[in-house]
Amino acid sequence: MNDYILLMHDDAIDRAVAEDGARWEHYLSGLRASGQFDGGSVVPAPARVNGYIRVRAESLEAAQRFLAGNPDYDAGGTVEVRALPRS
Repeated sequence: MNDYILLMHDDAIDRAVAEDGARWEHYLSGLRASGQFDGGSVVPAPARVNGYIRVRAESLEAAQRFLAGNPDYDAGGTVEVRALPRS
């Protein structure tokens, strides 16, 4: 299993969807239920990335499946999926 990070940019077109607490709770509940969720956080910085989610998956393609239901992604925002290097 590999580690991946989903980097959410602060560029969502539909802010109401991107900031909907109920959508986030539903999405995060699904990630927790997958057993492949390793945490995440809002990033309070004046950067274009405003949050991240860390997951485990067999491949990049499998990690991209975690985009489904992500409120930022659903709102038209950019969410990068990157492999984390093993240290």
